[in-house]
Amino acid sequence: MIEVHQFPCLSDNYGYLLHDPASGETACIDTPDAEAYMDAAIDKGWRITQIWNTHWHPDHAGGNVAIKAATRCKVFAPQAEHGRIAGVDVAVRQGDILSLGGWQAEVIDVGGHTLGHVAYHLPAAAVAFVGDALFALGCGRMFEGTPEQFWTSLSRLKALPPETTLFCAHEYTAANARFAIHADPDNVALHDYVAEITRLRAANEPTVPMPLARELATNPFLRADDPAMQARWGGGDAVATFAALRSAKDSF
Repeated sequence: MIEVHQFPCLSDNYGYLLHDPASGETACIDTPDAEAYMDAAIDKGWRITQIWNTHWHPDHAGGNVAIKAATRCKVFAPQAEHGRIAGVDVAVRQGDILSLGGWQAEVIDVGGHTLGHVAYHLPAAAVAFVGDALFALGCGRMFEGTPEQFWTSLSRLKALPPETTLFCAHEYTAANARFAIHADPDNVALHDYVAEITRLRAANEPTVPMPLARELATNPFLRADDPAMQARWGGGDAVATFAALRSAKDSF
């Protein structure tokens, strides 16, 4: 089976190395901290052969140049943002397929946090790397996109098989949980989830990755198409409700 090695980076990022034991290939999912990634690869005895960037922000692509110089790996990055990302060899877009050994990853356009943000979904492994598009009980700030674009992006993630495990880029879950309870106070599944998050963080354990099925039931941003959420947040449709939720979270 393919292996995912997760480790902390910077103040609240997660780093990921994706490794195919059969071929020996290893992909960095984003590069927030070049030294941390190269140390992690050495510790695992893995050879970095690729970088898959989700978007241009420095805490996602800032380590590209150093890692590429040290490993001669190939860098894949969103076509819409490749001019803002250093070291890109291959620009990718919605529907493109990347290969890591015998494994294939589909590129998904999840623009909204940034205009060209992408996610990487490996159907055979039932995992997806979603960067800052989606978090446990949250989503990224809408720095560059529009509510319509961002909701369309989240809808693409909602459509993945519910058994998909989602790997996001930050440990923001405790703060997201506080807003989620405010946004959706009658959600029993959400209250159970928040109790688990509280236990995990008290033990300094990660809340990531997370199963998509649970996010579908509890993440307020993924539930903007739910009539109860629309009634509570005054949106006449999913886009308006998502916009209201995102605006409220920005100032929460």
